[in-house]
Amino acid sequence: MELLVGLGNPGPRHANNRHNIGFMALDEIVRRHGFGPWRVRYQGRVAEGRIGAKRVLALKPETYMNESGRAVGEAARFFKLDPGQVTVIYDEIDLKPGKIKVKTGGGAGGHNGIRSIDSHIGRDYRRVRLGIGHPGQKDLVHGYVLRDFAKPEMPGVEKLIAAVAGELPLLMDGDEGAFMSRVAHLTAPPKQSKPDTGATKGEADGI
Repeated sequence: MELLVGLGNPGPRHANNRHNIGFMALDEIVRRHGFGPWRVRYQGRVAEGRIGAKRVLALKPETYMNESGRAVGEAARFFKLDPGQVTVIYDEIDLKPGKIKVKTGGGAGGHNGIRSIDSHIGRDYRRVRLGIGHPGQKDLVHGYVLRDFAKPEMPGVEKLIAAVAGELPLLMDGDEGAFMSRVAHLTAPPKQSKPDTGATKGEADGI
């Protein structure tokens, strides 16, 4: 059993907040991989399914972000899971929008949801950080993460979430490098080719 956690705040008011990209990603993973229906368990909402050969429990804590560890800790204890069997997907302001980084262990980096999980199960779980960008000033961060993604941001968000869901079997098999590479490839903007004017260099330069 693997525990796959998406972080966010419950309720429709927060559904499209930048802070809720973990919930958004988990919803797409559950849909894409044909998990069972959502149920209320372990102070959150859970759905069960398989990704590749792995049995996976998806969990969206409903304890609000700052207390995410209560739900994660309860589920981990119930299934007697080690931190190495837990993967958490969440927003990262220090990554540009559309970027992804995977790491096992480390600090909370100012993220209250991660700080809470650390306090309940320790730090040695896998973290999947999804970039949402930084507002530019520290005192603007709180309001920024609790606002909805702007309409022009949504195509990039949807592309990132789709790539994460589609390539997740690589991560569940332990190939973090291949997972990050595939997601980066799928979310990279298309290269712009120079228009062919039909002129030679000399003609273009007016020579």
